[in-house]
Amino acid sequence: MASLKEVKGRIISVNNTLKITSAMKMVASAKLHKAQDVIAGMLPYEQQMSAIMGHFLQSGVQTESPFSRQRNIKRKALLVFSSNTSLCGGFNSNVVRRFHSWLDANKELPKEQMIIYPVGRKITDAVKKAGFVPPGDYTRMADKPTYAAAAQLADELCQRFLTGEIDQADVIYHHFKSAGSQELVNVTYLPFKLPDLPEDLKGQEIPDYLIEPTADSLLEQLIPEVLRLQIYTMLLDSNASEHAARSMAMQIATDNANNLIQDLTVAYNKGRQQAITNELLDIMGGTMN
Repeated sequence: MASLKEVKGRIISVNNTLKITSAMKMVASAKLHKAQDVIAGMLPYEQQMSAIMGHFLQSGVQTESPFSRQRNIKRKALLVFSSNTSLCGGFNSNVVRRFHSWLDANKELPKEQMIIYPVGRKITDAVKKAGFVPPGDYTRMADKPTYAAAAQLADELCQRFLTGEIDQADVIYHHFKSAGSQELVNVTYLPFKLPDLPEDLKGQEIPDYLIEPTADSLLEQLIPEVLRLQIYTMLLDSNASEHAARSMAMQIATDNANNLIQDLTVAYNKGRQQAITNELLDIMGGTMN
């Protein structure tokens, strides 16, 4: 059995850890609220873009876009999001596991025909370990999401697709549902699939659009903007999911530390009581002798 000094030392050590996890939980919660505010501020713009695209397609316009062109898949790109730091539960390990699953699913393609865009230090390390050389450094995006950085990355992927350097682009990221729920998803980014009409727009009167000069020229400007917005949305989703996962992980760690302190305190009090009892028995035994 551990001595009272050892138990007391463990209580002090766990209590210090408790202070750290509690502080990290509060920091993560504050960052999560800020990330949620950014997402909420972007929603009206995203909804309006969806309404424009939905009404435009509902109007029955027949058009094609080079971003939607299907080709034989010989070259692929993957954009994958993680965090720069750990202590966020299984957030990063799940991303790395899904990345390796994606590699297994595309093992028929040689590495030279794959381009991996890792956003976040944790996935960057995994990508390099797998033998790939990222085309750039995207770690800053994981901590400080900006539309400018997301748009630049979207434009690069689109340009590679249009020039035939890649035939398909996939994305792996965490979709933020709520503070307690984040879903890891794998979606096809390019070729672009023209969206179905949102449910809230169905049944509404179709606006009478006057398109100048042509529907194709309108889509030529509209689709790239939608694609940029998608990357930015994924970036914000991943960032909010990271803070939510870290907040949850630190809350669990704090609860476990509290429980451990309670158990150690009980053990310390029992040991102290036993020591006092033994001393009283020794004194009583000496008196009787």
